[in-house]
This record gives sequence, structure tokens and C-alpha cells, in this order.
Amino acid sequence: MSDDTVVVWDEALLAYDMGDHPLDPVRVELTIALARELGVLERPGVRLVKPEPADDALLTRVHDPRYLDAVRAAPRDPLFAGFGLGTSDNPVFEGMHEASALVAGASVVAAEAVWRREARRAVNVAGGLHHAMPARAAGFCVYNDPAVAIARLLDLGAERIAYVDVDVHHGDGVQEIFYNDPRVLTISLHETPLALFPGTGFPDETGGPDAEGSAVNVPLPPGIGDGGWQRAFHAIVPSVLRAFRPQLLVTQCGADGHRLDPLADLRLSVDGQRATYLALRGLADELCDGRWVAFGGGGYALVEVVPRAWTHLLAIASGEPVDPATLTPPAWRELAAARRPGREVPLRMTDDVDPSYQPWQPNGEPDAVDRAIAATRRSVFPLFGLDPHDPRD
Repeated sequence: MSDDTVVVWDEALLAYDMGDHPLDPVRVELTIALARELGVLERPGVRLVKPEPADDALLTRVHDPRYLDAVRAAPRDPLFAGFGLGTSDNPVFEGMHEASALVAGASVVAAEAVWRREARRAVNVAGGLHHAMPARAAGFCVYNDPAVAIARLLDLGAERIAYVDVDVHHGDGVQEIFYNDPRVLTISLHETPLALFPGTGFPDETGGPDAEGSAVNVPLPPGIGDGGWQRAFHAIVPSVLRAFRPQLLVTQCGADGHRLDPLADLRLSVDGQRATYLALRGLADELCDGRWVAFGGGGYALVEVVPRAWTHLLAIASGEPVDPATLTPPAWRELAAARRPGREVPLRMTDDVDPSYQPWQPNGEPDAVDRAIAATRRSVFPLFGLDPHDPRD
């Protein structure tokens, strides 16, 4: 197996642009620029690979052919309505099919490189559009690139794929598509659906009748910071992954759990997000011989958060993590200020937050995070032969 890291990138990926909309491609542009300025993309063993658009054969592994027809037709019809398109969340834009197919193709390229052992890890920061349904756009997502990539892995012979979603929103589209497929384990940590879109992702959503335990959901209370989030992650994710024994780890690394994100209510830091990426890499190393495919996702603090978080992701995927105390390069600060005048441009790669946490214990007076942990463990741990009350499991 090659120890290389593939970074799938082409400026054409910035064409996934819904106009005056929270999902602004500038966040991806600034991520790549920051990673480049810090030398991450020039490291030995990092290969930049240009994507090709996913063709209809790939897309229809996940999506209804009628939906593809609608995505193609919508930009030509000013009165188009249906399939979740033409809404404020999912406005129609010129070249929508082509741009969406390229994002999906980029995620497929990343997955294929790791499965075929051409690289140990691969990243597509433009991907992670996890809300798209088989026949409906949703949550800023037209085609579900993580699901298309996972479907491709299954076609190539994968038998156990684990998908871990750390976006602040429930990874509902990926869960829905593989809900009854025991070959795919989906794990999502997210703000409670009682408070946030899409309103799904409760602990009792555990998989279809032929795949009990294939879905794991950890809904977290609004307002929690790094300590509570990390406690929940480490109380559930490693145990379930070890029981499932995946051949390859796929992750959606949305940065919208950050305290500055305008669309959600968690209180995470860039330092906490960096700690999560380190934990995911460690689990891939432990369980999958290092085979890890990582995508971007949500994140709407376009200058202040996303570029730093995903540059940490790229660095962790490609070798040595970036020191949190590192200064952001002056050239990048100038670019960020020019692209989004008036936004606060961060000077360092840290929020100066200690992301350490207290491990979960089943005794004592539980807080809201502990109650969420206990609910998820009760729902899914027995399905894996694990004891929901034993912190060693």
C-alpha cells in the first residue's frame, strides 16, 4: 500500500455555488489557499488529483434517474418546482448538475484511491453533501457525494464500511440510503433534532430490519463545548467501530459545530475539531490499516473557522499536525480580507481552548450530555454485544 495522501482538488469544484447563500464556496477556496501557504499541500507524499464528474451510472447507484433529469432541467425552467429544488435552501443555479456531479466524482476518486491502495488516506474538502436524498435535494445538498462514494466502494467489493459524521447536523441522507444495508455502519454526532434541521437522528434510529445496529445516532444538547462533545464521541464511537471492524473509514467533517457558526448552537472550538480529526485518524490506523477517506461538509463561518479547521484536517491526513500556535500566513490573511471584507481574519491556527475532557462514567449525577450518551448506548450497544453500562465497552 502506498503511504501517500491524495487531496482531490480542482478550482472547478468552486462552481458548486448557490449564489447569495450560506454554503459559499469561498470557504473551500480559502481552505486550499491556507493549506498551500502553510506547506501542507507541498509535503512529500501528498498528491493533488483532479476529479472527473460522476457519470449517471455512478449517480444512479444512489439517486433516482428522474431526479437527475430534474437537476439537469431545472436551470432552464424559471418556473421549475419539485424534488426539493428551487427553495431558499436549495436554489437552482446554472450548471447545477455539472457542478454537483463533479463534487460527487471527486469523492469517488478519493474513495477509489484508498480502496485500491494507491494512497493510505484521501481528502475532498469540497465534498460532504450528506443531506441529499435519493430523489430530493435537501439542506444545501443536490447529490449525496458521500453515499455515491460508499456505493462505489461496495461495488468494488467492500464488505464493511464505517461512515462517521461529525457535522452539527444529522447525516440523514447517508443514513437513509444505507439504513437497511448491514455492510455500511453510519454514526452521526449532531445537535439534537429537537432544536436543529433536519429533525432526525434520534437514538432509536438504529437501522432497518435487515441491518439492526447499522445506524448510530448521538443527539447532543445545544450549548455544549469541546469537553462534552469529546466525552460523547469517546464514549460511543471507538467501541462501536471496534465491534464493527471496518475495512475503511469514511468521515464527514463538517465544521459547523463551532461556536461562531451562524446556523447552529454548539460551542466547539477549532482546537476541539482538530482533536476529533486526530481521534479519527487514530481509529483508522488502529482498525483499517490507516485507510481513511475524509470529506468536508457544513461550516458557515467562512473566514473565521472553516479554513483553519479543514487545514488541520488536511495536515492530520497527510502527516504531521499543524501546531495550533502557528500564525496564519500574511498572504493568506490578505486573501481572506480581500475575499470577504469586514470579516475578522484569524491570526493563529488556534482558538486557545483546551479540548481535554472527562471520560464518561455511568455513575454520579448525569448532565444533559451524559443522558444523551446513555440513551445512545442503551439503544445500540446491545446490538453489538456491548454492555451499555460498562465504561470499558
